[in-house]
Parts: sequence; C-alpha cells; structure tokens
Amino acid sequence: MKRGKVWLAVAGLVVDENGKWLVVKKKYSGLKGMWSLPAGFVNAGEAVDEAVKREVKEETGLHTEVKGIIGVRSGVIQQDISDNMMIFLLENKRNTSIKIEEKELWDVQWRSPDELVQDEKTSVMVHEMIKRLSSQKTLKPLDGINPGDQFAYSDYRLFL
Repeated sequence: MKRGKVWLAVAGLVVDENGKWLVVKKKYSGLKGMWSLPAGFVNAGEAVDEAVKREVKEETGLHTEVKGIIGVRSGVIQQDISDNMMIFLLENKRNTSIKIEEKELWDVQWRSPDELVQDEKTSVMVHEMIKRLSSQKTLKPLDGINPGDQFAYSDYRLFL
C-alpha cells in the first residue's frame, strides 16, 4: 500500500491481570529483534481505535477493547516523511491464547515492566513508557458525538 509522505500508525499496550505487558519481537524494520508493542498502519476508511484492535488481533490473536489513548509518537524521517503513531491502552476481552503472526514476528510474550527495563532488546519507546506510565492520565473514548452533518463523518470519536 502506498503511504505517501504522511504516515499514521497505531500501537497497543495490553496489560494482563498481573501487570505484565504484551510485547512482540518483529522480524523487520528498525525494531527487528527488539521487544516492542504490537503496531501497524491505519488503513483508508478505518478509525484509529479500530486499527489498533485489528493490528493487535493480526499480530497476537487477542481480541481487545480500547480503554484510552496514552501517548503519541511523532517524528520526521530524513527531513521528508512525517511518521506519526497513536499509542492506545487496551484490555484483553477474551481469555484467548496468543497466536503469533509468523510472517512478521519472531515472538510474542507477556513480560513484566521490570523484565523489559533490564532487557537490552527492549525498544526505546517501551523503556520511556515504563518510566512515565504510572503518573500519566489516559484519554478515554467518547462515542455518539456528532460534530455536525456538514462534515459527513461516517465514524467519529473524541478522546478526552
């Protein structure tokens, strides 16, 4: 899929009942071989919260529910491509077992924040999230809001 020069991606933090984080080890990209969050690009015609649930399900087999937005990552690659990612907090909805998407991933595991901080194969973003997450407010989804028919939104949500 052609992405152009403005990219929008999503990542999902799923935390289990024991406080362990769901992390993946990708087979490609700058995060190859590193523990990171399940993530991917938003497709045309897809809202960001639907995209993150889809990506987590595709990569890990888990069905999740969005609890809120916990961060945004934004950068410019080689002074040319705007690379943006919304980071969501998710809850595992069903007690399903992990199914690794073997084309994209080496591994999927539940790891404690302490294990991740001590592992040299943990991504910088995950390290920074662990440092800050306990004091952070989550932006929660608000559904059923219509900003006006003149915009012709087929799907609309605010996270406040």
